[in-house]
Amino acid sequence: MEVISIPCLRDNYAWLLVVHDGCVVVDPSEAGPVEAAIAAARVPLRAILATHHHPDHVGGIEALVEAHGVPVYGHVHDEDRIPRLSRPLSHGDRFDLHGGLAFEALHVPGHTLGAVTYVGHGWAFTGDTLFTAGCGRLFEGTAAQMHASLNGVLGALPDETWIACGHEYTASNLRFAAHVEPDQPAILARIAHVAALRQEGKPSVPARLGEERATNPFLRVDVPAVRAHFGLGAGPTGAEVFAALRAEKDSFQ
Repeated sequence: MEVISIPCLRDNYAWLLVVHDGCVVVDPSEAGPVEAAIAAARVPLRAILATHHHPDHVGGIEALVEAHGVPVYGHVHDEDRIPRLSRPLSHGDRFDLHGGLAFEALHVPGHTLGAVTYVGHGWAFTGDTLFTAGCGRLFEGTAAQMHASLNGVLGALPDETWIACGHEYTASNLRFAAHVEPDQPAILARIAHVAALRQEGKPSVPARLGEERATNPFLRVDVPAVRAHFGLGAGPTGAEVFAALRAEKDSFQ
């Protein structure tokens, strides 16, 4: 499986998953760039996977379905919110796509109540749940839900898993990570690496989950240095530390 990032809108990514005789797209926020990527891949589109219902992730679905007549996968909670949803999924559902592609749907509420991550072939397509060096805002779910989604559901995946998220937010997320842990060597090294990538016009995603565990504050709620940032010891739960982090990040400049 070849995975191609497709820049869309201002800072979104759709993802094209290509095998020898077909392709699948994740989160097509607009049809034009996706159609160009499909044409360059020179294989037919077989399916669309949506991680959640927000317009900047599903805006291209109508046009793509009209042009290609393909099924649309998404969480059952979003049956009336994702355009043309024809394959509703629940947590743990496994499904096969064209050319040997096979995925598991992981329900990860927090950013939205119908958020889902697609896991397969060493990849996790996380939408706006787990960002590189950050996580999505809590638009519909609770801090406890998002903490469980990140540190329980996604946290159970192997370190080698590639995280393919929906936005180019890594540099700004790392500024917050350095604010929380100012002397953490892995964070400082990643800041320099991402700056070099962006200067060359290259994306900062995907990234390995192991790198996220070392640099993403929302996956480090039990680390003493993160707790010390809020003057906390071992008493508060991980969900409570997560809530404090998310609240501070929402107003961080």
